[in-house]
Amino acid sequence: GPQIPGGEAAGIVAEIGAGVTELSVGDRVAYTTPNGAYREERVMPTDQLVKLPDNVSDEVAAASMLKGMTVEYLLNRSFKVKAGQKVLFHAAAGGVGLIAGQWLRHIGAESIGTVGSDEKIAQAKAAGYTHVINYNSSDFTEEVRALTDGKGVAVAYDSIGQDTYPHTLSCLEKFGLFVSFGQSSGMIKNITMTDLAKNGSLYAQRPTLFNYIDTRENLNEVSSNMFRMIAEGHVKVDINQRYALKDVPKAFKALMARKTTGATVFDTGRG
Repeated sequence: GPQIPGGEAAGIVAEIGAGVTELSVGDRVAYTTPNGAYREERVMPTDQLVKLPDNVSDEVAAASMLKGMTVEYLLNRSFKVKAGQKVLFHAAAGGVGLIAGQWLRHIGAESIGTVGSDEKIAQAKAAGYTHVINYNSSDFTEEVRALTDGKGVAVAYDSIGQDTYPHTLSCLEKFGLFVSFGQSSGMIKNITMTDLAKNGSLYAQRPTLFNYIDTRENLNEVSSNMFRMIAEGHVKVDINQRYALKDVPKAFKALMARKTTGATVFDTGRG
């Protein structure tokens, strides 16, 4: 059949199967999945659903599930960021980047965010990045070196891919960690072990969220940490576009034209 897009959603349990004990009809839940979220009703296995805290709305949950859990594992698991550590985060004004900036500020890290245009500098600054660089108008590797007294950052988070490689590696301190968690500009081509050697005996990781939430326990831990950050007010998720479910094509046009900021939410008209 046709592929139904959509990777995250929130709603209310309408009915439960035999033997389900951890959820009840009427519970507010959210989930993330490779696809299929753009629909009014859906059958889901309970071990992929997380209960929502009362003070996190369905809308915020749907908008933050994937991006928020991504930030949780990046800053707590890929590398455990501590207060005072220097961190580079590319695409700081993107959906993940804006959450990461707030989270890094809460941790007390010294964060350097990069953005692709001057309009996005203020957004990234407001999210909490200590420094923001427009990587299209300046050499970000030189700027990062200058901001870190020539030493570099402990960890660099890169979801851009080909366009920022291998430059990101030269932003890292010796034995630093390069985390490549996406490739918005295309896959990195010709990455070699020598690249890691000559930039300071670096480590590299290519994580995916699904490896970090592969069990019910892990999913609960990652999602509850993330929802706690939202509930306590440390992280705010901006929902900047809202569409009815039937207007998905309109929303995709806006996205492809880079007209959207923050999160976009579709309303099913249910609940």
